[in-house]
Amino acid sequence: MDPILVGIDVSRDRVAVAVTDTAGQARYGHGRFPNTAAGAAALVTALTTWIPAGRTGVRLGLEATGVYAWHLALFLSQAPALTPYAATVYLLQPRTVHRYIAAFASRRSKTDPEDAWHIAAVLGQPAWLPHPFQITERTVALQRLTRHRRHLVQTLARMKNYGASYLFWQASGLALDPPWADPWGASAAGVLTRYATSEDIAAAPLDDLVRDLGHDAHGRMADPAAVAHAIQRAARASYRLPAVLKEPVHQILSWTVQDIRYLTQQIHAVDQRIAREPAVCTTRLQTVPGIGPVFAAGLLAEIGDIGAFPSDDQLAQFAGLTWPAAQSGQLTREDRPLARTGNAFLRYYLVEAANSVRRHEPRYGAYYAKKFAESTQFAHRRALVLTARKLTRLIFALLRDDRAYNPEHQSALPHRSA
Repeated sequence: MDPILVGIDVSRDRVAVAVTDTAGQARYGHGRFPNTAAGAAALVTALTTWIPAGRTGVRLGLEATGVYAWHLALFLSQAPALTPYAATVYLLQPRTVHRYIAAFASRRSKTDPEDAWHIAAVLGQPAWLPHPFQITERTVALQRLTRHRRHLVQTLARMKNYGASYLFWQASGLALDPPWADPWGASAAGVLTRYATSEDIAAAPLDDLVRDLGHDAHGRMADPAAVAHAIQRAARASYRLPAVLKEPVHQILSWTVQDIRYLTQQIHAVDQRIAREPAVCTTRLQTVPGIGPVFAAGLLAEIGDIGAFPSDDQLAQFAGLTWPAAQSGQLTREDRPLARTGNAFLRYYLVEAANSVRRHEPRYGAYYAKKFAESTQFAHRRALVLTARKLTRLIFALLRDDRAYNPEHQSALPHRSA
């Protein structure tokens, strides 16, 4: 028996619903409901009247529009009234839906009700469907924490890039030839906020600068005098700002330093919270050199139930760590770009974990070095992504077998060269 397809177009305030069959001919019902708990209950009631009696295998599809679709997907997946229909809920990738809609753009309007019919049509293509929507209670809270951490890390990176531009405004020499390893560390931040201009830094008494550096670094700086000399040398080599810009540039840089400090503290607090999660404390992923609580948490949170993936290839495809073939006629493209589809959060934590593992595990370090040497461009990025794909095989095996990492262990997975 053909399934019944329920397309749901979600916005912040309302949802548009369309119920049809796989041929798109029978239109069993359609309507609009508030995107609230009461609206979701009304939607379920309407579905029980629209879906023909005795029909099972109902597919409900929602475009994955961030947080707006999540509550409704959870409500529908747990609705007792839909259990007799063997209903399955899918969160569809916006890219898939948009490409399908684009194919009919010349014949159909772009409205929420019309989009609901398109989403229902996408549900009629089983090969396009992702895994059914479900939450894993063991990791659902962890997923919120790890995704928030990624947001903080990316915000911190943007803030540092923004601050670097104002560092060049205030003291271009310090931006071009920084005398410290971390330009946003305690000693660097102390100098940048204490002195308003490069002229002030260059004219500061050397003893005062040495004393301030030692204080800001809490006595951990090996040679404050040498660093002070380098700072003043770079300050003297800097451009001079017009008087009208000195105060606002210094103020903006000071505010930016405060933001960087705050974000760094927030990331540290989130890391501590993540490390206390029971799923993180018991995972075998931390037995891999270079994978600590944060990376293990990010991987667990996005993978969820490893039983949903028949092979490491499926896990890599879910993360978007694949290189689709490009062939037409007798021509086969050798330069195949990364797919960059799938779960961007899982891909992020796989790549970050691979960057750490290759520094701590000699086998992965050697693999990274080999791929780096083979690359003609973007060597680091290419080698790192390939290392992440290799690490995906290991992570899949450890989670599948529930075992600790052993570099001498021979996996039952068939060997494939990357």
